[in-house]
Amino acid sequence: MGRIKTQLIKRVSFEIYERHPDAFNTDFGQNNKKISQFAEFRSKKVRNSISGYITRLVKAKANVR
Repeated sequence: MGRIKTQLIKRVSFEIYERHPDAFNTDFGQNNKKISQFAEFRSKKVRNSISGYITRLVKAKANVR
């Protein structure tokens, strides 16, 4: 089983992804840099969690098509 993401991580990830869907792809490192441009996070752990969840959303959306 994997780690469970909190509602904060999910909510912020959905908001950022809905505003900028074309900016993200399946690469975690590039998504991490893009997230830093769209929002400022004090915690590196939170930024990485959001980047990872957005990467997961992009991969899931790619598999649906």
